[in-house]
This record gives sequence, structure tokens and C-alpha cells, in this order.
Amino acid sequence: MPGECILLGPGPSLVPPEVTAALSAPMVGHMDPELFPILGEIVAALRRVFQTDNELTFPLSATGTGAMEALLLHLVRPGQRLAVCTAGFFADRLADIGRRIGAEVIRVEAPWGRAVDPADLERALASAGRTGVAAVAAAHVETSTGVLQPLEDLVRIAHRHDAAMLVDAVASLGGVDLPVDRWDIDACYSGSQKCLSAPPGLAPLTVHQRTRGRHTPATFYFDLEALWRYWGPARAYHHTVPVPFLYALRAALRLVLDEGLPDRVSRHWRHARGLWRGLEALGLELLVADRERSPTVTTVLIPAGVDDARVRARLLREHGIEIAGGLGDLRGRIWRIGLMGHSSQPRWVLLLLGALEAALAAEGYRAPQGAAVAQAAAALAG
Repeated sequence: MPGECILLGPGPSLVPPEVTAALSAPMVGHMDPELFPILGEIVAALRRVFQTDNELTFPLSATGTGAMEALLLHLVRPGQRLAVCTAGFFADRLADIGRRIGAEVIRVEAPWGRAVDPADLERALASAGRTGVAAVAAAHVETSTGVLQPLEDLVRIAHRHDAAMLVDAVASLGGVDLPVDRWDIDACYSGSQKCLSAPPGLAPLTVHQRTRGRHTPATFYFDLEALWRYWGPARAYHHTVPVPFLYALRAALRLVLDEGLPDRVSRHWRHARGLWRGLEALGLELLVADRERSPTVTTVLIPAGVDDARVRARLLREHGIEIAGGLGDLRGRIWRIGLMGHSSQPRWVLLLLGALEAALAAEGYRAPQGAAVAQAAAALAG
């Protein structure tokens, strides 16, 4: 069995002991009446975390990619146009799935490490012609780059052109402010394993009433209305849900709500700024400009002469710390550090910076000894 590891990559995050304990609760059947109040509690808690009154709110038995596909099938029919704000690996996946379901995909691009310019989306939608665009899709936090997209502006532009707005909140829900109703988002999905700090395998989603009834998707498993007949009052069988994971998600959501969303979001920002100050004290450059940077995923440019894989292996072997490398065009060029949910704690920030300083020194990279930890500690205290 694997040993303990401090998960400071872009997901999954560390699981709190209360959530781990919930996994060992007695198994019941997925149609057991004793399970139904738990389903109701999960739905109610997810509405609070998404900051929505949407009826159709529940966790899909799948990863975030499953929810990505389910909501694209819900919003876009074959032959319709889908505009995707592409600025990273997971936005590219949105575009890829859009093509696979038969949509005509319009890419609104930004360089990896930059946010999409809302003016570029405005121009793309204005030039779409009389048939228009059925939906716009964007990742709130692009997990591959750590960019925080200007989501409120993107939603406003999409609606001005009568397009629905689909949001990937896999790396933001529970860590970055995401008021679904106030921003008038049409559909949004996330993953259980990141800022919520539950095990991977569930994908919370929420869908506005105005998007319902458009069409029945050409899939059974991802038919949201059929799924709601299980999660809603009817409690009609659809598939065998992963009961222990639901116990764990309920425990994780209770912790989120006990902490309070505003305090939780503030915690993520405070710890991220401490990490940024420490990395800068090491002389390292961050990929994303401060004004576009997410507090949940930080991307660090690897200095010349430093071996990406060797540093990550040393962190894991000698300190039990996991961070991630880059994806796509950024492979071998960046490290990705996640401070999400239970992983966003001052002790892990300071431990990582000290360990990274030692790992860089072993590569021949020199930085002022102890400066990173000192700078981060000062920022965390402030």
C-alpha cells in the first residue's frame, strides 16, 4: 500500500480525517430509505456551495471530465455552435469533447498562462452570424496554468448574444468565490477531489432551469433529467451510486459550510500569497501575472539547468511532498503547486518552500538560505 504523502499538486488534495472516517460507515443499498436523507443533505449543501437555488443540483457518479461531457451534451446539439475560451489543457478538452458530440467549435484563444480577453469573445460571438452560438464554455481556474478567468465578464457577453454559459469549476469550487446565481451562470460543474477535499470520483454540478427541456441527449448515463429522478423527490432508480463516496462528500461539504464560504475563500487567498512571496524569495518566476493568478493552483517556471523530474522525485522521496509538472506545451517548463481545501495550510506552505530550497540546491541552484520560509511566514502572519 502507498505510504502517506502530502498532496500539493493540482489535485487530488489531502482528505481531512472526518472525511476519511465517513468512508468506513456501514454500507447500505443505493435504494435504501436510510440513504435518501443523506442524498437530500448533499443536494442542499451543494446548492449553498454553488451559491444557487437551482433545483437540478447533485453530484454525478463520475470525475470532472464526466460532468464536462454531461453538461456539453445537455447544452449543445449536434450541428450547433460552441464557443470555447481556450487557454490551457482543460479548455482544449472542452473543445475536443464539443467536436466529438458534433458541435461546430469556435475557439477564442489566449496564450497558455494568460486569461482570455473578454473583447475577443465579444468579437467571436458578434461574427457568428444569424445562427449564433448555442453555448460558451470556459474554465474558471485553468488547472494546467493556474489562470483565473474573468468569468463574470464572459458570462455577461455570452448572454448578450443569447448563448448559454458553461463553467468548469473543477479547481475553484470551494476555494474561489463562485456565485452561480449572482453571475447568472447557466451550467457549472466541479470535482470532489480538489477544493472540497473529498475522494475523487464524484462531480458536483448545477444547471439553471432555463436550460432544461431543450433536448434529450443521445446517452443514457449522462441524461441529467433521468439522473434527477433519482436525486430528486421521486427517488427512481438510475444506476448504483458509490455510497461510501457519498458519505465522504457529505462530510466534506459539512466542513466547508462549518468553515463558511467567505472565510474559506479568504484562507485560500492568504495561503497562496504566502506561497508566492516565498517562491519569489527563491528567485523563481511565476507563469501567471498577479492580476490573473488563481489562489488554488500556482505555476512556477523551472530555472535553466534544473531538472524538472529530478526535483519532483526528490521532493517526494525525501520529504513526502507531491507537486506536479506541466501539461502539453508547458511540459518540462513549469511546476504546478496546488493549495486546495485541506491541503491549503500554512505548515504545508512552509514545509514545501524549505524542501524546494534544498532540492534546488542539489541541482546547483543557489538562493538566499532561509529567505523563502521567512518571507512566506511574514506574509502568512500578515
